[in-house]
Amino acid sequence: MKLISVTIKNFRCFRQEVKCGVGDITTFVGKNDIGKSTILEALEIFFNNDLVKIDATDVNVYNKSESITIVCEFDDLPEGLTLDAGATTNLRDEFLVSAKGTLIVRKSFDFSKAKVSEEVEILALHPTAEGVANLLELKEKDLQAIAKERKLDVSLKGNPTMRQAIWNSVEDLDLREVAIKVGGARDERKEIWDQIESQLPIYALFQSDRSSRDSDDEVQNPMKHAITTAISEVQKEIDEIQRKVKEKVEDIARKTHEALKTIDERLAKQLTPQFKPPAIGKWSGLFSVSLDTEDGIPLNKRGSGIRRMILVSFFKAEAERNLTVDSRRGIIYAIEEPETSQHPNNQRILIEAFKTLSQGPHCQVLLTTHSPGLASELPAESIRFVKLKDEEHTIESGVDVFGEVVETLGLIPDSRVRVLFCVEGPTDVDAMKCLSKALHVNNNELPDLSTSESVAFIVAGGSTLKHWVNEHYLRNLRLPEVHIYDSDVQTYAEYVTRVNQRGDGSWAALTQKFEIENYLHEDAIKDAFDVQVTVNDHPATVEEQVPRAFAIVYSAMMGLGGVLRDEKAKIKLAEKAFPKMTAERIRQRDPNGEVEGWFQKIQEML
Repeated sequence: MKLISVTIKNFRCFRQEVKCGVGDITTFVGKNDIGKSTILEALEIFFNNDLVKIDATDVNVYNKSESITIVCEFDDLPEGLTLDAGATTNLRDEFLVSAKGTLIVRKSFDFSKAKVSEEVEILALHPTAEGVANLLELKEKDLQAIAKERKLDVSLKGNPTMRQAIWNSVEDLDLREVAIKVGGARDERKEIWDQIESQLPIYALFQSDRSSRDSDDEVQNPMKHAITTAISEVQKEIDEIQRKVKEKVEDIARKTHEALKTIDERLAKQLTPQFKPPAIGKWSGLFSVSLDTEDGIPLNKRGSGIRRMILVSFFKAEAERNLTVDSRRGIIYAIEEPETSQHPNNQRILIEAFKTLSQGPHCQVLLTTHSPGLASELPAESIRFVKLKDEEHTIESGVDVFGEVVETLGLIPDSRVRVLFCVEGPTDVDAMKCLSKALHVNNNELPDLSTSESVAFIVAGGSTLKHWVNEHYLRNLRLPEVHIYDSDVQTYAEYVTRVNQRGDGSWAALTQKFEIENYLHEDAIKDAFDVQVTVNDHPATVEEQVPRAFAIVYSAMMGLGGVLRDEKAKIKLAEKAFPKMTAERIRQRDPNGEVEGWFQKIQEML
C-alpha cells in the first residue's frame, strides 16, 4: 500500500482539520515550532504508537473537544486479503474502499475519561440497505442462516463467498459513505483490521533530537527498522512456521482430549485450543543488533557527527537495496532535519539517497528541514509549506507557495551561477551532465556541466512545467534560462515558443529525437548492463521506446518476475548507461550535431 494523504484534527497545534497530500517524497518546510515534526509524529502514532505515544497533553489546548483524529488514505491496495480463515477476498469486493477506490482509515483517541479509548474505523462506500449493512461482523453460522433463508445457490463454506451472494441478491444496496468500526475492545470486526494492518506500510521515524544513551535512536533506529524490514520480506516463511506450530498444538490438544475421555467422560465434552500467533510487531522484538566501531568502541560512544553518519550510510544502502528488492510491504522513511550535524557534502549524499529511495516501487520518504540548501535540491512538487493563516495552522503545496518558501528558508541565488538550465526530470539532469562531459573531453571549449558552477539545473517538468514557464518564477534572479524538453509531449512546443519570445536572452528547444534516452548508443547500454537493446530515433510503439525496451530485456535477464517500471528503467539508464557515452558514440547517434549544438549555445550564453 502507498500513503497518499494524512488528515489531522485537534492534535497539538492543528486545532481544525488539516489534510495534506503525500507523494513519493514529501518535504515539510516552515518556521520553527510551526508543526512540521507534529505531522511526522502523528503518523508515528497512527502506524506504531511506540516511539511517540499519544497522551492527553496532545489534545489542542484551545479546543473543547477531547478527541484526536488521525486519518490516513492509501492506494496501491493488495489484490488479496484473508479476512476470514482460509478464504481470500479483496477490499473492493468487501465494500471497504472509498468512492475513489482508496482505503481510508480513521483512528480516534478519546481522552474524556480516565483511560484513553482508541477506535479504528474504515471510511468506505458501503451497503446500508436493511439486512445487509452488518455482514462483515457476522460469523459463518449467521451468514449460512441468511443464505438459507434467502434460498441462495451458494456454497455454505467461505464467508466472503456468502457475503457476495447475499449482497448480490439485493436490488439496491443503498451504498453510502459510512464509518465502519473495525478496531476497539471486543469488536466483532477486529480480525478484519488485524489483516489490513499487516499490509500497511512500515513507518520508520528518525527524530532530530539527540540523546547520548545506549539506546540513542540515531544508532538503534536504523538497525531496528532493518530487522522489521527483513522480517517483512520473510513473512511467508513466518506464516508457515505459525501454521506448523498451530497444527502441532491442535494435535496435542486432540490427544489430550482423547486421554481425558478415558479418565472422565463428563469432563471430556469439549476441549478446543484457541491458537493466537504473535502479533506482527512482536517478531522484531525477538532480535537485537549492536554496532561497534574500530577498536571495539560502541557507536553510541562516538561523537554526534559520526553517529549521524550511520544514518547517511543507512539511507544510502537502503536506496541501493530497494532497487533490487521487490518487497510485498511498503516502507515510509520519515526523517526530521536530516541536515543536522552533517557536512554539506554529506547532505548532498543524503539528498541523492532520498531521491533514489523515493523512486523505488514500495518506498516513500517524508522530510522536515530548515536548510535552504537541502530544500532547493529536492523536487518542487514535494514541498509542503506549514504556516499560520488566519490564526490556524495550514499545510499548503503547489507553485503558489514557492515565494513564501523562499522567503521563509532564506534561499538566495548563488553568485557563481550565470545560466539556469531547465529540464523535465532528474534523469535528464544526469543525462545532460554525462553528454556534456563526454564532449568536453574531446573539445574543452564546450562546458562540462558535471563540474561547472556557472550552470544550475532546474527540474521543472511534469505538472509544474507550465507554471515555471507561464509565470516565469525565476525572473527575479535576472539570469538567462535554457529549456530543453523531450519531443514526446506535444504541449511542450508551446512552452518552448513562449521562452524564445521573452527577449531576455533565454533559449528553448525540443529534442529532435523522441526523448533523451534515444540519444543513447546501443553499445553504451551493452557495456553498462550486458544486454542488447535496439535504439532508434522515433519509436513506433510503446514497447520500442528505449526505457520500456530496456526494461523488458533487463527484467527477463535478471529474472525479476515482472517488468521494471519505465521511471525505474530511466533511472538505471541515467546512472549506468549515460556515463558510458563518449564523444564518438554521441556523434554516431547524432551525426547532425544537435547535442553538441546545445552545449555550444550554453557556452555562448556563459
